[in-house]
Amino acid sequence: MLIHNTLTHDKQPLRPLQPGTVRMYVCGATVYDYCHVGHARVFVVFDMVVRYLRHSGLSVQYVRNITDIDDKIIRRAAENNETTTALTERYIAAMHEDLVRLGVQPPDQEPRASEHIGGIVRMIETLIDKGYAYAADNGDVYYAVQRFDGYGRLSQRGMEDLRAGARVDINEAKADPLDFALWKSAKPGEPAWPSPWGQGRPGWHIECSAMSTACLGAHFDIHGGGHDLVFPHHENEIAQSEAATGEPYVNVWMHNGFVRIDDEKMSKSLGNFFTIREVLARYQPEVLRFFLLGSHYRSALNYSDAALDAAREGLTRCYLALAKAGMAGDAGLDDGYVARFDAAMQDDFNTPDAVAVLFDLVRELNRAQEPATVARLAATLRHLGGVLGLLQDDPQAFLKGAVGSDGPTDAEIDALVQARIEARKGRDFARADALRSELAAAGIVLEDGGNGTQWRRR
Repeated sequence: MLIHNTLTHDKQPLRPLQPGTVRMYVCGATVYDYCHVGHARVFVVFDMVVRYLRHSGLSVQYVRNITDIDDKIIRRAAENNETTTALTERYIAAMHEDLVRLGVQPPDQEPRASEHIGGIVRMIETLIDKGYAYAADNGDVYYAVQRFDGYGRLSQRGMEDLRAGARVDINEAKADPLDFALWKSAKPGEPAWPSPWGQGRPGWHIECSAMSTACLGAHFDIHGGGHDLVFPHHENEIAQSEAATGEPYVNVWMHNGFVRIDDEKMSKSLGNFFTIREVLARYQPEVLRFFLLGSHYRSALNYSDAALDAAREGLTRCYLALAKAGMAGDAGLDDGYVARFDAAMQDDFNTPDAVAVLFDLVRELNRAQEPATVARLAATLRHLGGVLGLLQDDPQAFLKGAVGSDGPTDAEIDALVQARIEARKGRDFARADALRSELAAAGIVLEDGGNGTQWRRR
């Protein structure tokens, strides 16, 4: 299995440090608002990675953190006149609801920064003792970037270039513009914890170093996240962790590409984001998942209604083929399609090629006549779709799936379909045609076949 490593900028074979077991950490959300489609891409991409690694016979220890103490959280709680705990608990619950709908399986561990303050303080103390960090007079603690050899290698940035672009806020007491905060002294009204440097709270970067090493050890296999985290977050994680432990931190760094709107990255800071909830009010959850997996995880992904409509059409084609095949009994898998699917996924999780295999299966399934062939192809389609977290719904349930409050209910559609059936039996074809037109205007497609009349939403 080959995985593109951001650190080396090439594809490398996956060689777990502990044979048969992959230890993976992914940076999760900072919970001060509802998760948007950019977050959804991170969650779905690494859920796909975990699913495929396990499908391949590997054991996976998957850790995905929650940042529940951060400048943005403190500001939003103050704006809302509520505690940071009330704010974060509400949005953590909302995030979990969204992820269940998207078919994202829970991680094995989901540490929260606020639960690891002790470990964070100990790591900072170690960095100070080793000469990689220093306490400022104002109670802040900073990491001394120039002390760490190789800083910038993940993002391929030289120290002089980094220093030229660095800025120092007026209230900061760091010795070098590149240095970054490990501990921030408490300001009035902010959440704070005791430390050797006074009341305060951790900086963002040290949180992930402490949580990942606490859960997976000083040296583990894969660290993932969005491409926007390469610098400075992941660069700083490497510097902190390797300086504190004296060991290599991570073997493989994986980063998914941005979700873009009008050629700009989707983000809360730019105000050009769509929350997962807003999208799922208009599209079925599996459609969004299918859209997110339709492009290679490292490529930029352009969000638009047209792209989601195309994803819905593609997924509908798959479910129509499964619906026509019926619920066949136990059947073996087609080894040729399985081999092609695995070849795509083994090459840096190439989901576009893997999805192309699913569409080839659909085409052959639609042509197949012999029952054993139909059963084998349908079983293969379901099995391979399941590896991606797709095509596990009942076909009719998906095809009849309603999103939003517009349009007739299932019961109303069933009544109109039955009225059309009765009209056709009574040879009242004008009435039958009128009912078909009424249903079509409401976005309902009818298909008359040997199993009677089936309907689905367009």
